[in-house]
Amino acid sequence: MQLYCESLTEYKRLKTREVKIGNLLLGNNHPIRVQTMTTTDTMDTIATVEQTIRCIEAGAELVRITAPSKKEAENLQNIKDELHKRGYFVPLIADIHFTPNAAEIAARIVEKVRVNPGNYVDKKKFEQIDYTDAEYLEEIERIRERFTPLVLICKEYGTAMRIGTNHGSLSDRIMSRYGDTAMGMVESAMEFLRIARAADYHNIILSMKSSNPLVMVQAYRLLINHMMEEFSECYPLHLGVTEAGDGEDGRIKSAIGIGTLLEDGIGDTIRVSLTEDPEFEIPVCKDLVKKYTTASITNAALFLENIQLPYAPFEYKRRTALAVYNVGNKQVPVVIADFMLAKNIDYTDLTAIGYTYNAATDKWMIGDAAADYIYTGNKKINFALPGTLSILCDYSTWLTVIDDTKYFPLFQVDEFLTATKKSYKINFVAIDATKNNYQLIQKIKEDSTVVLCIYSTAVNAMQSVRTFITKLMEAQINCPVILSVESNESLIDEQLIHFSTESGALFLDGMGDGIWLINDPSKMVNQKVSGRTYLQAINNHQFINNTSFSILQAVRTRISKTEYISCPSCGRTLFELQETTAKIRAVTNHLKGLKIAIMGCIVNGPGEMADADFGYVGSGVGKITLYRGKEVVKRNIDSSIAVDELINLLKESKVWVDAV
Repeated sequence: MQLYCESLTEYKRLKTREVKIGNLLLGNNHPIRVQTMTTTDTMDTIATVEQTIRCIEAGAELVRITAPSKKEAENLQNIKDELHKRGYFVPLIADIHFTPNAAEIAARIVEKVRVNPGNYVDKKKFEQIDYTDAEYLEEIERIRERFTPLVLICKEYGTAMRIGTNHGSLSDRIMSRYGDTAMGMVESAMEFLRIARAADYHNIILSMKSSNPLVMVQAYRLLINHMMEEFSECYPLHLGVTEAGDGEDGRIKSAIGIGTLLEDGIGDTIRVSLTEDPEFEIPVCKDLVKKYTTASITNAALFLENIQLPYAPFEYKRRTALAVYNVGNKQVPVVIADFMLAKNIDYTDLTAIGYTYNAATDKWMIGDAAADYIYTGNKKINFALPGTLSILCDYSTWLTVIDDTKYFPLFQVDEFLTATKKSYKINFVAIDATKNNYQLIQKIKEDSTVVLCIYSTAVNAMQSVRTFITKLMEAQINCPVILSVESNESLIDEQLIHFSTESGALFLDGMGDGIWLINDPSKMVNQKVSGRTYLQAINNHQFINNTSFSILQAVRTRISKTEYISCPSCGRTLFELQETTAKIRAVTNHLKGLKIAIMGCIVNGPGEMADADFGYVGSGVGKITLYRGKEVVKRNIDSSIAVDELINLLKESKVWVDAV
């Protein structure tokens, strides 16, 4: 099997071809560049300039502006001139969909154009066509004729280009041959890349975006693999999760997709697509890239060595694990709520982790995001627990408890090796992936009660845990694995990124039967994000529990809530996106497992909402079109009643339930 990165065991940056964007150099071991996209009307020159300046002052190194037609493309000159007049020279990117003539205008003005191979030449009609090989080649020639003029203009003007494939907007031709797959995304980009290379044009960046982090990660890995096989070189990569949404969920989904690739040294520029003002995306980008430097780099040719992996990096397959009590096998990953630092634990504290006690009925209400275990350290609990919650405590404490049906031990390695008493149901063992654990591995080979809680004290923590789990797989040791991540970051965003990257990367490779997040709230400080202040006083147990379930939702291993696929807004947006997203979330957030897309315009829907069950899409100024899957159900609804009409559609589709 050929790899997709320099190393699976340590951080090494993937060497890519150098690209020049204005005066900015990208790829070839240059720093990972951060960028964003304006949300203003491109025809409003001053508003676009001022928002661009806010993005630049926040730290954006490139700024993208939509150019949906010739007039917007032409106005890019006025925007660029005004920025230069004010002393700002950050490279501008024209975002193009459907309109080759706009791209050809923009390529003469700005430093970079972005084209989507799914809709640059092809028009998506959602038709299934069986192409013969000859007919398929004819289609490629048609694309060559329409795309080559832009390539030659970019070559003449020194303009860079991003070939940006989106999972949701693959052409009917690609869909007919490859399906709605990561491989289809790769081939969509490769077709355009081959045409550009044939014209000896190489100032190219590529991207493989999806609202599903799993699809996104697989597509980038496959793209690298195919470029190296076909060209023996890799072009720079722009990383992003499309329509990630807002708030914590948007940050978590972005961190899992982008962070997983960054961990493996992949990525030369990133954009975090949040349904927030674009300048608020930049701090999240900075938090994502700050860990990764160019300090450790090797030659890309090394990556072509063949190795055998016991897991599949280009497709999802969950690691085979025994069922130990309620952990492992085909059971959803468990969540451990960490109460180690709590001075005492009262029944009211369980509200933060999904359990609410009703004194009148003497019953517990159990939420969809209710933790499975509560780690108490050396403490015992003096009240009756809800039936679905168990206690995990230190081994020395467990030895003193009477009720061994609710309490289970957490061993350190030395304790487990010498213990004379163990639980007959389930025994958790905390293990540092960086230590020599040969004795433990030999001991647990035949023990069907062991669950490993794996953490790492190494700088390359994710890689060391992945290496350890890989060794377990090679040794055919199938005990369940809890991924344990501790974050000492001081800001909420930093912790979200740390937790999501380190655990999410492993879940995407099918490794992990549970999650255990740990932090110290006393080390955290206040942070203002997108106009909202996250205070240290907010219940930390709730924050950790919500983050755990959000990570599992984003990696599609445990669904506990409604999922929103929400675009970040741009100059094409036809309604107030942030306000509408909040309104839809408020009335639908109890519909567990439902995926609702909220798209600002027809460019981002229905294509970009490929993963959604229902779509709310801007179709004109103040007008909304509603989708069920990819089917248009109601057209051009007035936006003042569109949310109510969405609820009616959910009811008609028999997926609506009243909130409790």
